[in-house]
Amino acid sequence: MLLAIEAARAAEDHDDVPIGAVVARHGEPLAVAGNRRELDRDPTAHAELIAIREAAAALGGWRLPETTLYVTLEPCAMCAGAIVLARIPRVVFGTTDPKAGAAGSIMNVLDDPALNHRPQVESGLLASECGDLLREFFAARR
Repeated sequence: MLLAIEAARAAEDHDDVPIGAVVARHGEPLAVAGNRRELDRDPTAHAELIAIREAAAALGGWRLPETTLYVTLEPCAMCAGAIVLARIPRVVFGTTDPKAGAAGSIMNVLDDPALNHRPQVESGLLASECGDLLREFFAARR
């Protein structure tokens, strides 16, 4: 999660919301990414999607077995869908997202029995630090 926090801070350098993600396998990072929506002018350039794409390239396939996705903020519906499609077995996030969270806050895509994959989900890892990044970012813009 510390690498994800570093990536979130780097995203802030180009005025992106400070969210970071890491895909790791057997404890080794395969991909580290921060949000790049502003930088890339791309609404889909969420940290999770970038990290998933990079991890898939590193492993040479679209399935990401034996991996864990660490992300500073609870995934949105788009990212949760990508997590399911990539068959990521474990997701660990820092702070909840009461406005767009799709891992239990406003919906739970990651535990939907209608879908063919349901990862193990853990929340609250370094929640204060992850939440502080977002609070400070938005406070500075008000």
